[in-house]
Amino acid sequence: MKAIGYKQPGEIQRADSLVDIEIERPVATGRDLLVEVAAVSVNPVDTKVRRGQAPADGVWKVLGWDAVGRVAAVGDQVTSFKPGDEVFYAGSLVRPGSNSEFHLVDERIVGPKPGSISNAQAAALPLTAITAWEMLFDRLDVSRRVAGSANAILIIGGAGGVGSIAIQLVRALTDLTVIATASRPETQDWVRELGAHHVLDHTKPLAAQVAALDIGSPAFVFSTTSTDQHLAEIVELIAPQGHFGLIDDPATLDVTGFKRKSVSVHWELMFTRSLYETPDMDRQGKLLGEVTELIDAGKLKTTLTEVLRPINAANLKAAHEIIESGKARGKIVLEGF
Repeated sequence: MKAIGYKQPGEIQRADSLVDIEIERPVATGRDLLVEVAAVSVNPVDTKVRRGQAPADGVWKVLGWDAVGRVAAVGDQVTSFKPGDEVFYAGSLVRPGSNSEFHLVDERIVGPKPGSISNAQAAALPLTAITAWEMLFDRLDVSRRVAGSANAILIIGGAGGVGSIAIQLVRALTDLTVIATASRPETQDWVRELGAHHVLDHTKPLAAQVAALDIGSPAFVFSTTSTDQHLAEIVELIAPQGHFGLIDDPATLDVTGFKRKSVSVHWELMFTRSLYETPDMDRQGKLLGEVTELIDAGKLKTTLTEVLRPINAANLKAAHEIIESGKARGKIVLEGF
């Protein structure tokens, strides 16, 4: 079957950074679904792994986590899906990726594809939706009020993939005031369109901009990018006893500044449940089912902004370059082999 992979990690400009390959079609066993892939999206994790992780078997490393497709076969322990079902999911960090014609995935982290949107539109959602949902409701617990604070959340990097769906989830499922950051006119317009009540410029000091809103100190801060650059500002602007969460990978993170305010700090990695096969691993499949219901009810919309066709090495390299430029807006999807 067709796939896209690499043998040596490195920079995207290398000729062999991502190449079209042929590999053996896998077989579904146990709780696995074999999915015929229709569309995939590209996330920052794809670029990070490509730069630094060699293939475990010394042959090919196939990337890709977000995927939409049709179930082609099921393992003998599968109970939730059958051949022919349309599904979407974000995969596992420790298994071969979805940049292939057929892909194995554990049914517990799979959801039914929303029926009201296209394959490309659906492919933009799983990884970012799971990340945002788990941060908002499992880590930050945004439904719990913080005494004396503004009932508000600051989302740093609101125009990115995670920020774009986080804004919508907060608006659809809570009564929080959404403050989002974006630095360019087009990204500022994008986050307003998604539902942000206030938009700040993260290239300028954030604490003064929050104070100028005159709504008080936000109870929650969700940092999706450049946390190390904004940390001192976050310490200043967040409410006492507030909750701070991040998903990026700062080289160092000195959180002692939060002690005076008794701020709780939360890290989110949506792959944790599948990495450790936690007892609540199936929560991700159920979560995606809830996302599907919100999409089909018109309460959430896709964060897709660009589609590249077909799924091949040239288009995947182009998508990686856009992600690494730091100027992506929403999600980039590749569709069709």
